[in-house]
Amino acid sequence: MFDIVKCLKEKGYKVTPQRIAVYEILRNTKEHPTVDMIYHRLQPLYPTMSLATVYKSLEVFKELNLVQELNVGEDKFRYDANVNQHPHITCLGCTKVEDVDDEMLFNLLEQVSSKTGYKLVNQQLYFFGYCPECKLEN
Repeated sequence: MFDIVKCLKEKGYKVTPQRIAVYEILRNTKEHPTVDMIYHRLQPLYPTMSLATVYKSLEVFKELNLVQELNVGEDKFRYDANVNQHPHITCLGCTKVEDVDDEMLFNLLEQVSSKTGYKLVNQQLYFFGYCPECKLEN
């Protein structure tokens, strides 16, 4: 199990209950929440916490490579505590974002590298469509 307190202390960052709570939300969800979603979830537990606290915490976590920031074409970013490279799929109806099994894409990465001659160091791949619930409505 990852020790967020130890990691923050080792890197010289302040350890606060709010910062730990922000990370725990990300670590314990596959929802890929926005800053607003995290803030509203924590507001009842930390009524004096500001939106800036969530933003600052996420900046620290990004700097430490503890979370990744996702841009799925919305006017806001989403966050994922799974920092391993993996594709995401976004529902155009309800806007939920989910992970896609990355095993099916290993051949694609090898093919791109082989075809272009590039040494790939990073990738971000997004799929867009309608989730099973929303596709019934569309």
